[in-house]
Amino acid sequence: MLIPHDTRIALDTVVDLVNTAPDGDAAEVTPDALADISALDTFVRDHRISGVERLGVRDLRAVLDVRKRFADVFAAPDAPTAAALINQLVAGAGTTPQLTDHDGYDWHVHYFAPGASVADHLAADCGMALAFIVVAGEQERLRRCEAPDCGRAFVDLSRNRSRRYCDSRTCGNRLHVAAYRARRKEAAAG
Repeated sequence: MLIPHDTRIALDTVVDLVNTAPDGDAAEVTPDALADISALDTFVRDHRISGVERLGVRDLRAVLDVRKRFADVFAAPDAPTAAALINQLVAGAGTTPQLTDHDGYDWHVHYFAPGASVADHLAADCGMALAFIVVAGEQERLRRCEAPDCGRAFVDLSRNRSRRYCDSRTCGNRLHVAAYRARRKEAAAG
């Protein structure tokens, strides 16, 4: 699957945004990584989100709403459901496609309107990146980690759509080692 650089950045951003949410049953283990304006400011800087000025409580609330709606896209059971959710996000952001070549990047498309809030910026650019995945018939690539104690979002960009874990070095290896130890224990007992 060929993905342009700006779309890949937007996909990485939406995954990182969704993964800032507290982990349902283990909120004390993984607290909300966007708990305050300072955390949102750090997220914006770390992801080099352009055109964002001063952030306030209103921005934080709006981004948390967008994050929840993106999480719903990852949980969508099928492409029509994902498409409807993405359409709502993108339309609500007042999408205004425009070509740009800022910060040393080649020409790419921004989908947010000039002066858009950070929430609208994320909804437009990240929503369009997810839209391209759905248009390509690849909605099943929007996944959650299969590790029992994880559930982090990721986009499976493997050739054969076989990725099961958010990070094969942590979740994947941990489960493979656990399975190996269980087999050895069973063999020793038997």
